[in-house]
Amino acid sequence: MVPYPAITMFIDFGDALLVDDASGTRKRGGVIVGPGLGSVRGSGRDVDLLQVRLSPVVAHAVLGASFELAATVVALEDLWGRDAERMREQVRAAGSWDDRFAVMTAALARRRAAGRAVDPEVAFIWRQMMTSRGRVRVERLAAEVGWSRRRLWSRFRSQIGLTPKRAATLVRFDHVAHRLAAGHSAALVAAEGGFVDQSHLCRDVMAFAGMTPAAVAAAPWLAFDDVAWPARERALGV
Repeated sequence: MVPYPAITMFIDFGDALLVDDASGTRKRGGVIVGPGLGSVRGSGRDVDLLQVRLSPVVAHAVLGASFELAATVVALEDLWGRDAERMREQVRAAGSWDDRFAVMTAALARRRAAGRAVDPEVAFIWRQMMTSRGRVRVERLAAEVGWSRRRLWSRFRSQIGLTPKRAATLVRFDHVAHRLAAGHSAALVAAEGGFVDQSHLCRDVMAFAGMTPAAVAAAPWLAFDDVAWPARERALGV
């Protein structure tokens, strides 16, 4: 799986298996993958699943366990209890994919309404990170919301699941990965992304994805994103 600045939910009705190589965790069915994990592999012969990506700001209310999910793979039942199985059965019984998405959307909306929202300051800082594509100084953000650096680190990590610095670098990596997949050279991406040089970009990409920028550009796990594989999309007439 590509490291991504979101918490990912998988609701599977086939035989998909998710394995976290770092911890040895193996999960099936309803599974939650924490943000930024690049050690997770998926496999299966009869995969039938629904995938949802949740902003950590939303996931804090929906799942209520952002800190614990920072670098883990857990079963949805561990977080939602019996509600998880009931929701899976409702999704499974839905007559179409539109109906499946409607069931899932309603379940997420209920959980979010009943959950506890992140601090407004944390939500603001996350938006600034996303808007700037990770190119933002955390100290400046702390000053903007009137928090000390220590308070920002503590509140952000407990509610988002990552330290502010790790979150910003993950957001920047995500932008880099999609730029590379769209066919841009590593040199250009490094120059436009605020890296010191191309070697700096290579180190960051290797740290997150465990592969070179060239390998990231050709990686099939980016193929589902509409900004990736432009040549393939043109060939298919998409």
